Amino acid sequence: MNARQAAGRTNLDIRTVSIDTNVNLYAEGSVLIRSGNTHVLCTASVEESVPGWMKGTGKGWITAEYSMLPRATHTRGKRDREKISGRTQEIQRLIGRALRSMVKLESLGERSILVDCDVLQADGGTRTASITGACVAVGIALKRLEREKKLAVPLAEIWLDTVAAVSVGIAAGEPVVDLDYSEDSTCDVDMNFVITGKGLFVEVQGTAERGAFSKTDLDRMTAAAQVAVEKLKKIQLRAMEQ
Repeated sequence: MNARQAAGRTNLDIRTVSIDTNVNLYAEGSVLIRSGNTHVLCTASVEESVPGWMKGTGKGWITAEYSMLPRATHTRGKRDREKISGRTQEIQRLIGRALRSMVKLESLGERSILVDCDVLQADGGTRTASITGACVAVGIALKRLEREKKLAVPLAEIWLDTVAAVSVGIAAGEPVVDLDYSEDSTCDVDMNFVITGKGLFVEVQGTAERGAFSKTDLDRMTAAAQVAVEKLKKIQLRAMEQ
């Protein structure tokens, strides 16, 4: 019996997800998201400035950094001290793009939201959990700016939507949602979907690990991802209501 079966999950069930809010005393927004055995601390810090190339535009900016603690995995990894890896850069850019899709930067004002996603424990899906948790952290930070009357326009004109992400694979010819490490390392196809609360796609990443996949497979994985993200959205909204 594998971990999915032991947990009573079908191929289309996401892992048990919890989002604890305001877990950092100092950050304007913070969450600890647990997706099965993958745990990520996400903080959103507000700075009243923007990168030099954006000064004078009136627009805000959201960017992200991602890291994995040395013993987040089965063996200790090295810290990125001088040069971050290509994988880390890819994930940081993905998180940033996802978060910018949910905010109207033109209405944010010339301020930045700096998001840090630190993986405390990894069991597959660290980038997708980071996006899902970071969305909530940014939402909390924006609500704080509203409470402190720092926004020039209503929050509803800035915070346009939620965004979440999930992995979907093909194993034994069937779609499998929210892959843990063992599933991710053995599936035939591995995809990541980043989808807004309104059902719009921000990013779709797909790789045939052991064999090419058909348009029918792609459609089945897409449908499974849409259902999963709708579940994640409900968890996000409940967390933000706290």
